[in-house]
Amino acid sequence: MKKLIERRAGLVVLLNSMLEAVKTENRAFTEEEAKKFDETEAEIKQLDATIKAEERAKGISEIKVPEAAPKADQLTQEQIEERAFADFINGKITEMRSGEQNIDWTNGASTVPTSIAKRIIDAAVDMCPILAGAEVYHEKGVLKIPKWTKANSTHDVTVAYATEFTPLTADSGKFTSVDLGGYLAGALVLIGKSVINSSAINVTQFVINKIAEKVAQFLEQELLKGSGSSAAQGAVKTSNVVTTGTALTIGLDDLIALQAAVKQKYQKNSCWTMTSNTFTALKQLKDGDNRPLIQPDVTAEFPFRLLGKPVHLSDNMDEIGGNKLAILYGDYSGLSVNFREDIGIEILREAYHAQHAIGIDCWFEFDSKVTDEQKLAVLKVKAS
Repeated sequence: MKKLIERRAGLVVLLNSMLEAVKTENRAFTEEEAKKFDETEAEIKQLDATIKAEERAKGISEIKVPEAAPKADQLTQEQIEERAFADFINGKITEMRSGEQNIDWTNGASTVPTSIAKRIIDAAVDMCPILAGAEVYHEKGVLKIPKWTKANSTHDVTVAYATEFTPLTADSGKFTSVDLGGYLAGALVLIGKSVINSSAINVTQFVINKIAEKVAQFLEQELLKGSGSSAAQGAVKTSNVVTTGTALTIGLDDLIALQAAVKQKYQKNSCWTMTSNTFTALKQLKDGDNRPLIQPDVTAEFPFRLLGKPVHLSDNMDEIGGNKLAILYGDYSGLSVNFREDIGIEILREAYHAQHAIGIDCWFEFDSKVTDEQKLAVLKVKAS
């Protein structure tokens, strides 16, 4: 059902873009465009019929004899932890066998079970594209990532034509390292007990989503821009900087130059990252045939592509302005992230009892730096 609805939404975007194009150019559909429009409209109608049929079938299939709840000894470890976690949130202590509690808690606080914590981390990754694409490590201490560079401006390993009996000239580059330490970060989320007590709420999933959302928002900010010298460094700190040709404006030539700043072998997984306002400004740009540079893509989660590559929107990028780093382009794996301490999460039931709420806090220690300048490029807007 979800895929059908996403497909329909993408087709609607495509229809609207076709109509917008002919309106902008003040012309009628070509024969080929009219055929494409009719085919797309017909597919939307077919999808509507299929979606309605699936909804009817689902209603029929849901009428069934209720099954008995599985016994404790029939549950997997993950199911046991999830049930105990939900009970704990609701103020219950789950006893799986005589005298054995599945979650130990002291002073109203409890560490979240491993399976639940893992689901929170997975959800945060899904919400944060740059974290999903970055090179992620889980090493204690200082992580040293080797980086190959020239020995100096004139010395590097070279390959050249040679003559028999003539010795090769020896030369070399050198290894340096990018060091990833750790910066402590934390978050506290309060959830009202009235929400938790609602029978319509899946308590476990609700908690997972709330914590993951806060972690993802923070990490996206830090992994894109960072917060200064005494914190993790974001992807826009790459030394691969392209400056616009015109002050306070981004044009087609600037986008082409930015894309070309990333080596060909890293183009496969490259994407654009910008704010929604920058995206809106670029959406008005046209090519030599008066076609929008940004084209709809019905196969993508965010259905637009710019110069053949997907576009990600983030409020954490700079807006267009003098000396602002407005657009990031490239393969996110050029950024390395080390979680020196994995995300740990605790439930605080008594601390916020007077507010009729439950506190959920999380702590983690991490660092990030650009480790491959060839994979990432950033566009700097000329001031004047």
